[in-house]
Amino acid sequence: MSRIEDLIDRVERLLLRHDELQRTNVLLQQQLLAVSNERDSLRARLSAARLRIDTLIDKLPAPLNATEPTDASDDQTPD
Repeated sequence: MSRIEDLIDRVERLLLRHDELQRTNVLLQQQLLAVSNERDSLRARLSAARLRIDTLIDKLPAPLNATEPTDASDDQTPD
């Protein structure tokens, strides 16, 4: 009879472990959903920020002398 009792104990432990793993799985699924939602929100905010930056860049005035060099060393004559 001790073999049957040992088997019963093992099955009960396995059932407890199964329940524990199911609860853990549910918690992990909830965390994954929350993180996925946060990621999607951050992506949307990033896209909106890029759009605002592109709009601001388009509103910047064009350079006055776009063809002239900006480096002062180009204006000097060699000795």
